[in-house]
Amino acid sequence: MLQKVLQFACFLINLLIHKNMKYITSILLVFMICGNCYFISCKKNTECKANITVVDQGGVGVAGASVQLFAVVKTASGSTVTADLKASGETDGGGNVRFTFKLPAIYDIAASKVVNTPSSTPTGTIMVTQTLTGTGIIKLEEGKGVSKTVVIK
Repeated sequence: MLQKVLQFACFLINLLIHKNMKYITSILLVFMICGNCYFISCKKNTECKANITVVDQGGVGVAGASVQLFAVVKTASGSTVTADLKASGETDGGGNVRFTFKLPAIYDIAASKVVNTPSSTPTGTIMVTQTLTGTGIIKLEEGKGVSKTVVIK
């Protein structure tokens, strides 16, 4: 690319020496307009979108599940810590939650949902509280949306 720009600049200098100024001015104007359009159109979409779906063991979306995205990194001493790159959200009625990041990264996913289920006992029915959990990993790519399904049990 740089070589073509330099060749074009040499061409323009040659024209400036051998041709009239009106012709040169027209070429420079066209070059400036095309160059401006090129640099404006070079802005890429760099957003990274994560679409997480939380389902139960039967494959049904779980509404109201808590979803955390976090990055675990190793320190210089060899231990691991959770980086500042974190996000959390709650799934909608279909079990989906969406996140948008500016840069690509690899995130661990932790999903959980507290459920109360009735259980029969000799003295009657009681509610048993249970926490369903699931984990996963998602790799976000620049300018793309990535989907991941997490099963909670």
